[in-house]
Amino acid sequence: MRRPLLTLVVTAGWAAAGWAAAALARGDEVARIVPHGPPGVCTVATWRADWPGCDFEDGVVEGRLSVVASAAGLAYRVDYAPHEIGPERGGVGWRFPVPRAEALELAYTVTFSRDFDWVKGGKLPGLGGGPENVTGGRPATGANGFSARLMWRADGRGEAYVYHLHPPEKHGESLPFPRDFRFPTDKPVRVRLRIGMNAPGRRDGRLDVWVRPGDAAEEHVVSRADMEWRTVADIGVDSVLFQTFHGGGDRSWAPTRPCSTCYEGIIVSR
Repeated sequence: MRRPLLTLVVTAGWAAAGWAAAALARGDEVARIVPHGPPGVCTVATWRADWPGCDFEDGVVEGRLSVVASAAGLAYRVDYAPHEIGPERGGVGWRFPVPRAEALELAYTVTFSRDFDWVKGGKLPGLGGGPENVTGGRPATGANGFSARLMWRADGRGEAYVYHLHPPEKHGESLPFPRDFRFPTDKPVRVRLRIGMNAPGRRDGRLDVWVRPGDAAEEHVVSRADMEWRTVADIGVDSVLFQTFHGGGDRSWAPTRPCSTCYEGIIVSR
């Protein structure tokens, strides 16, 4: 897999935000993804320039990814296709390589459209690692990889959705947010997801998720210190899994009307 030379970009709008200033003060950024526009449907060439090194994409050629204006500058908008599920037909998806690490954090701001159709649920971006794409029902073996993405659920509930060595069922494991949590619509939500690798042979890996809707206080919604991501030492966190779509394994998860999410302030840090 080709590893891109990553250029870190700071804009005045982001530097003014508290979360951006904190990240910059730590000096731990690995990558900051900035839409370069122009506003409108994102071309494959523009997507490749913004996300170098990806081996595949879903949804960009089909026109479901756009660059739009936001209060901080530019954002990505994903338009979900009515009556469809999955990244191939319903949303977008790609795997963006970053330098392998024992621990990484992905942060981004997501805004659900005012008319968002939650249905049963869908995926939001996360992190992963290993030589294979361990999603979509492919089990983690300890040597092939792992993943941790977020999900919205019915009525705007939230969870982490994780492929690791000890899932309770065939597919990934759902780690619900607190019962009273709901993703709002038409309001930005700052998300941070952090993976810490386990020592091979031990269940001491970490998964942490924090969310901050609007101006509310940040909430630590998932905290696990017993994860077994791997059985070998030569895999680590090496990818942003930028995947967002409705689903679910059948069209009972599909939206019945057009809806969208917007993403900005995408930062990977140690």
